[in-house]
Amino acid sequence: MNRSEISRRALLSLSGLGAATLLSSCMSPYRPPLYQAPLGASVMPIGPDEGAGMGPMAPSTAELDAMYGEMADGGFVIPAIPYKQIPPRYYRQRVMAPAGYPAGTIVVDTPNRFLYLIERGGTAMRYGVGIGREGFAWQGEGVIQWRQKWPKWTPPDEMVARQPQLAKYSAANGGMGPGLLNPLGARALYIFQNGQDTLYRLHGSPEWNSIGKAMSSGCVRLMNQDIIDLYDRVPEKARIVVLQ
Repeated sequence: MNRSEISRRALLSLSGLGAATLLSSCMSPYRPPLYQAPLGASVMPIGPDEGAGMGPMAPSTAELDAMYGEMADGGFVIPAIPYKQIPPRYYRQRVMAPAGYPAGTIVVDTPNRFLYLIERGGTAMRYGVGIGREGFAWQGEGVIQWRQKWPKWTPPDEMVARQPQLAKYSAANGGMGPGLLNPLGARALYIFQNGQDTLYRLHGSPEWNSIGKAMSSGCVRLMNQDIIDLYDRVPEKARIVVLQ
């Protein structure tokens, strides 16, 4: 199968951190779709309703404060997320699982900006995600072959050629070290297909305001607090299905 590698431009400013940073760089070979199943999952009642007729139930304020508050991890202090500025449907929450997927499967619903981790008993943990250009470039089924806490980020050579200022983060120079400004955030999950790296990633991001949106760069990004939660729940060699 032919593989078209997609590079991306990513030199954006992180407001509030007072420094320019690079946002996630993934290149993704296109694959034909394997699944077209609709996902119409409904939310389990685990918190106060958003309001009559306003949609599904969301976690309580106390739960949200705990989920998205400041946290220390791996020697870094991750800032609290102003979650009230994010649509409640993108909060981490337990929902009824989309049908047809065994427990332990990750399902990425690209159009609706959701990621599901299927659980036993007919439920799933659902996370809001942001989708970059490369996030639309890959679909199908794969395996989480490798997982990394506080990963390095290495821009591809073609990106460095276009943006020479990134040369200090090139593979030859060891990449960009882990940290709060790293484009891959606190965790990265690497998707393989047929034993080959698809160059498609699930990863954290310091840009909480990108959740639920289609951005100009990156694969599939979650808030750092959510990617840490997902990382701790995902079984080894988990199956992943990406739907377009």
